[in-house]
Amino acid sequence: MSGGRTGALSKSDDAGGRMLALEAFSRAARAAVQVVLTDIDDTLTSGRRLPAVAYTALERLRVAGKIVIPVTGRPAGWCDLIARLWPVDAVVGENGAFYFRCDGEGRMHRAYFADPAARTERQRRLDRLRHDILAAVPRARVAADQAYREFDLAIDFAEEIPPLSDVEIDRIVQCFTEAGAVAKVSSIHVNGWFGDYDKLTMTRRLLDEVFGIDIDQDNGRIVFIGDSPNDAPMFGFFENSVAVANFRAFADRVADKPRWMTKGAGGEGFSELADALLDAAG
Repeated sequence: MSGGRTGALSKSDDAGGRMLALEAFSRAARAAVQVVLTDIDDTLTSGRRLPAVAYTALERLRVAGKIVIPVTGRPAGWCDLIARLWPVDAVVGENGAFYFRCDGEGRMHRAYFADPAARTERQRRLDRLRHDILAAVPRARVAADQAYREFDLAIDFAEEIPPLSDVEIDRIVQCFTEAGAVAKVSSIHVNGWFGDYDKLTMTRRLLDEVFGIDIDQDNGRIVFIGDSPNDAPMFGFFENSVAVANFRAFADRVADKPRWMTKGAGGEGFSELADALLDAAG
C-alpha cells in the first residue's frame, strides 16, 4: 500500500470540525479504504454482547480483502482468543500495550511495549495505586477482567456496577495522573498504566511491522471507528474517523472528535460502516 491522501476531506474542511452523518463520507474516499480499525466495547458490541450483525460485518470485510484489526482496551487474555478465533488479521490490546497476530499456520505472534521485567515493576506500582483509588472512590470496583491483564489497571465505573457520576470518574482519573500514570476513559472503565503508549502508537507499529503500511503516508486508506474518550488519539489522527451513535454521550469529553457518525449504535453502527465500505468497493 502506498500513496497519500485519497480525496477525503481534512477535518478542518467541515463546519467547525463538527461530526457529519456517515452519508457525507464520499464514495471515492470509502472505495480507497483498505484497513479497518475498530474499537470493541460499545462499537462492535451492543448491550455487552457481540451481535451477529457485527461479527458478520467483520467477516464480510475480511473476505472482501480488507485488513481488519480491533484496537481495544480489553486485556491480553481476551485478545489471545480474539486473534485466534475472530475473522481479524491482528488485535491491539490494553490501549496499545501490545499486539497479537495469529498466522495462517495457527502460530501466535506477540509484540509488547515493554519487556517482562518492566511489566512486573509497573504492575507492582499499579497494585499499590489500586488501594488508593478504591479508598478515594468507594463505589468504584476493579474491573472483572483484571486477572487477564498484563499492563494496566482497569477500574469499573459502568460495566458490572451501577454507573458512577462524572465527578467520581474524574476523581479516578485524578488518582492515576497524580501517581504519574496515564489514564484513559472508555465507555465502561478507566484504564491506567505507566508508559508512553496509547492505541495509536501500537497501531502505527503493527501496521508498519506486519503489513508494511505507513500510517502517515497511507492515512486516507485507513478508517477507524470507536465510541469513547480513549479513542481520541485515533479520532484525532485518522482523517477517516467514525463514531457509532452512542458516542454522543461522551462527545463533550473529547477534544478530538471523529469526522463522521453512524445512525446506529454499537454493533449496528459498525455494520452500517461495513456496508458503506463494501458498497463503495463494488
